Amino acid sequence: MGIGSPSLLGKMKDKAVEMVKNAEKIGRDDPRRILHSVKVGVALTLNSLFYYYNPLYDGFGPSGIWALVTVILVFEFTIGATLSKCLNMSFAALLAGAMGVGAKYLGGLCGDKGEPVVLGILVFILASILTFMRFIPGIKTKYDHGVLISILIFSLVTVSGYRTEQIIQFAHQRLSAVAIGGVTCILISVLVCPAWAGEDLQNLIAANIEKLGRSLEGFGNAYFRFPKVEGEESGSTEKALFPQDYKSAFNSKASEESLAIFAWWEFGHGEFKFRHPWKQYLKVGVLARECASHLQALSGYLNTGDDQAVQTLLLLSFKSKIQEPCTRMCSESSQALKDISSAIKTMGQPSPAIQDHLRNSRAAINDLEVVFRSSSLSTEQLFEIIPCAAVTSILIDIVNCVDKISKSVDELSEKAGFKKPKEKSPSPPPESEDSPESEVVVAISIIDKDSLESENLQEPRLEQKSQELIPGERTKIYS
Repeated sequence: MGIGSPSLLGKMKDKAVEMVKNAEKIGRDDPRRILHSVKVGVALTLNSLFYYYNPLYDGFGPSGIWALVTVILVFEFTIGATLSKCLNMSFAALLAGAMGVGAKYLGGLCGDKGEPVVLGILVFILASILTFMRFIPGIKTKYDHGVLISILIFSLVTVSGYRTEQIIQFAHQRLSAVAIGGVTCILISVLVCPAWAGEDLQNLIAANIEKLGRSLEGFGNAYFRFPKVEGEESGSTEKALFPQDYKSAFNSKASEESLAIFAWWEFGHGEFKFRHPWKQYLKVGVLARECASHLQALSGYLNTGDDQAVQTLLLLSFKSKIQEPCTRMCSESSQALKDISSAIKTMGQPSPAIQDHLRNSRAAINDLEVVFRSSSLSTEQLFEIIPCAAVTSILIDIVNCVDKISKSVDELSEKAGFKKPKEKSPSPPPESEDSPESEVVVAISIIDKDSLESENLQEPRLEQKSQELIPGERTKIYS
């Protein structure tokens, strides 16, 4: 089959169309990605002036290329990631450059023959120590990039400095180029449509919790749905009613951890103050994955078409008995999760309605216990209702898990200082146009005066006065 064969050209065309569609989807999912690509291009173009503009090239020489290298190494999607790499690279370059200059002078004291030996030993020792330090968890999570740049800068300054006598000027030019490249990345990242890692982490956690609520509500509608039409495919319908959105909580663990690390580097902005409790978001994420694992277990109890055919009358009868409390547990817990998600997204204190939903869920659990206690079943019958019993047990675990998520979000709101909801001022009662306020006062004073008389004479006089003072409002006075 040749290169110009129709089948090969067709496959290449299909592959190209697929790549274009994937690129379009990536851009539509988050338009900030397109903007980030443009910002990187602008930063590289600006720093390329070190070579294109003669006065800059005369001042930095070939070391100006390090400004471009810095942009490529440190410019990331979020501000936190960019700041992390910029600061790591700046301090690492400064420290490694100073050690490289010191190594050069130490090697020079050993003469022409001893200098390369001393430099080689120092490179070996420092590279080995710093490489081992990268395995330390605390350093790897936040300072791994800086340690790596330290090894690179020290090795370059030490080795290349062996062939030059102006080691101070050489190191100064490279460090200045690195600093200029880093400052360019930070300014463009902060000033041009900034993407904050903290906001992305908050939105990711809130979205995962909201998806848990949708999946839980869908399970309640799917599991307790009985086929109404003969021959209706129950399994496919139940799977459609039960969305699999909860699985996103499993796939977001790495993203949550990296965003929390990058958010730690960001300075205060908007509602996110200095020393914002980013670790608390990770605790909420862990509880969200725990809830997602319970939903994953529930998905195994959705009936397929074959399972629906073999269900016994006892199982269907018992399932109908627990339908109301279980459905209530699903709907109330689902609404609680959605309210928690809204509180995280808006950075407002959790609504009191969340506790109301949780209380309703616990009341449903009590009703479920009554159903189980009132059911007198034999041992064989108990084995038949095991699937329903397992579902109820998992639902109770989900209610407890939602309660844990609520408490964790309450702790987050206290540490982060979530804003309190604005209290609505009570609206004044509507005034009737037909009954002015002065007339109402007169009518009341008359009622007080006549109340001293006998009960038999009170009603006619009140009726007469009301007709004189407020025509058409007789019913209001009697009320």
